[in-house]
Amino acid sequence: MLKEELCPHLENLHSLKREKEHVCEECIKTGDAWVHLRTCQTCGVTLCCDASPNQHASRHAHTAGHPVAISAEPGEQWAYCYVDEQMAFY
Repeated sequence: MLKEELCPHLENLHSLKREKEHVCEECIKTGDAWVHLRTCQTCGVTLCCDASPNQHASRHAHTAGHPVAISAEPGEQWAYCYVDEQMAFY
């Protein structure tokens, strides 16, 4: 079985930015709730996942052009590239 190669965005992920607070910064502004959190690896902002009503993390990735986010959930150790739709575990 061949090992799948990582996209360049995930391959170049060497140090991780962690959430400063365990909240979606955009949902806090509007008083909305979220399901899970993701932290952008370009700018470090923590936002809500696609299972959340506002889907701030993926919206941020597409509008800001920041391709990779990691899970900000305790015990989860994975990164996701929104451009190449690829996940990597660390």
